[in-house]
Amino acid sequence: MKAYVLINVTTGQSPQVVRDLRKIREITAADFTFGPYDVVAVVEAGDLGAVGRVVTEEIQTTPGVLKTLTCLQIPIG
Repeated sequence: MKAYVLINVTTGQSPQVVRDLRKIREITAADFTFGPYDVVAVVEAGDLGAVGRVVTEEIQTTPGVLKTLTCLQIPIG
């Protein structure tokens, strides 16, 4: 299962948050963005429960992370 996690970060903390997120095994990409969110991370895990664990136990506990919005990928075809 794949999810895109949109992340708001404390001002000035984006570089460190991206570095920290890139160390998490289930995160296949983490990048800076411009717009209402500061960072977008791509999570790939075996099932919905595993995605939820990564978001709540890994991403949301990362220093500098203020808020997340998780968008699940829906495969077509």
